[in-house]
Amino acid sequence: MKSLISILDLSTEEIDELIAKANDIIANPVKYQDACAHKKLATLFYEPSTRTRLSFEAAMLELGGSVLGFSEANSSSAAKGESVADTAKTVSCYADIIAMRHPKEGAPFVASQNATIPVINAGDGGHNHPTQTLTDLLTIYREKGSFDNLTIGFCGDLKFGRTVHSLIEALSRYSNIKVVLISPVELKLPSYIKKDVLKAKGIPYVQTTSLEEAIPDLDILYMTRVQRERFFNEEDYLRLKDTYILDTAKMNLAKPDLAVMHPLPRVNEISVAVDSDPRACYFKQVLNGKYIRMALILKLLEEASK
Repeated sequence: MKSLISILDLSTEEIDELIAKANDIIANPVKYQDACAHKKLATLFYEPSTRTRLSFEAAMLELGGSVLGFSEANSSSAAKGESVADTAKTVSCYADIIAMRHPKEGAPFVASQNATIPVINAGDGGHNHPTQTLTDLLTIYREKGSFDNLTIGFCGDLKFGRTVHSLIEALSRYSNIKVVLISPVELKLPSYIKKDVLKAKGIPYVQTTSLEEAIPDLDILYMTRVQRERFFNEEDYLRLKDTYILDTAKMNLAKPDLAVMHPLPRVNEISVAVDSDPRACYFKQVLNGKYIRMALILKLLEEASK
């Protein structure tokens, strides 16, 4: 594997290997502090990001490497009309590995076809966000000890939520998974994912509009925000944005070992009162993101040097 564009680029064995490496990094940070000495990560972010960009940068710095790049398209030659392909070729002259976020679906794939160094897709439109999926998988593993025999509820924007689509694809490869899809009718999971992933793999799923009815059966609740930037119509966004708010009353209906996850940023779909509940895992998720990205950078650089 030269680059990581989709979570499906990774086999379950490779995912397990990355999770094992991340857990070793958590247990033995000093062992890895110079693992990427003299290596450079280029962060090419054509779209705003806090967690993803900073976690990639923190990951490389904690491995002893250095970071260069840009955090918006206007501060790059894209503002002058440079193509993604040419940017990738250019940056390959300066860095050892690229992390790219782009609003256009497929842009990181184009970069990977033109770069001479590994490219990591850090999010392309509503399409893929594989390192968020790896973050989610590491969090599930650390909370539950396994990916098998879990009932997972996805709540909120299931139509545009690339994190939801990728995580469903990843989990579909494990045993005895059950999926509960909680959303307004307008933001239901796309039918192609139901057909090509859930139905094709024989994964039982239910669709509901009620979080209260669904929550008592869940082992994991994956909350998402309704994403203003994916809407064409402000009225639709305003009408749907507060459909689900997870609060202490709803948490009282849940299992004592429920794990609440959220890819963040949250707007108001999880009450801040839930933050102090030991079942709230979303800030642990943020930290796990740094560790799994450290593991991924190590793997790609190691394979690129072969």
